[in-house]
Amino acid sequence: MSWRRWRSERVSRKRSCGAFLPRTGGALDLTLRPVAREEFDLVAHIHVEPDQVRFSGTVAQAFQEQEDGVDFHAILDGSSVVGFFKIDRLYHETYEFARQDELGLRAFMIDHRIQGRGMATAAVTALPAYLAELHPDRNAVVLTVNLQNPAAIRCYLKGGFTDTRSIYPHGVAGPQHILRRGFQHD
Repeated sequence: MSWRRWRSERVSRKRSCGAFLPRTGGALDLTLRPVAREEFDLVAHIHVEPDQVRFSGTVAQAFQEQEDGVDFHAILDGSSVVGFFKIDRLYHETYEFARQDELGLRAFMIDHRIQGRGMATAAVTALPAYLAELHPDRNAVVLTVNLQNPAAIRCYLKGGFTDTRSIYPHGVAGPQHILRRGFQHD
C-alpha cells in the first residue's frame, strides 16, 4: 500500500493521538511518517556528524541493505525532513533480549545541521503513539545505544525509554545499553 493511500485511510479515521502523525507541541511542528524504499530522495540529505556515523550509519547505507522486516521512517519539522530511523519488525529474531511483541529501533539520526534543538527528544517521545498506531500487535520498542554515546543515551532516557540495566556486548562500535519503551494501546 502506498504511503499516501495508507495515510489517507488513517487520517479519515478518528485517532487517539490527535493527529496520526503525532505533534509534539511547543515551537516544534514535529511529525513522523513512513518512507517507502522508492522515496530515498526524501531523506538522502540527512547526515550526522562524522564521529556519529559509527553509531547510526548513514541513510545511504540503510537503503543499500536489503533487510527483511525493516521499514524506513522520516522525522519532519513542518514540511522539512530533519531525521530518519528504521523500525525492525524482526528484531527479536536477531537479538535474544528482544521479545516477539517488540519492535527494534535502529539507525536513528537527526541531521547534523539541526542537532541540539530538541528534535531528537521530541521524536523519541512521539515514537510510542506513532508505532502503536502502525503496529497494534506490538507492545514496545527496544534499542541498543553505545556506551560511548552519552548524548544519545540522555536523549532516549529523556524521551521515556527505560534502561534495562543490561548490556549488549556485541555492538559494531562496542558494548551497548539495552533500552525499552512500552506502548499504551487504547
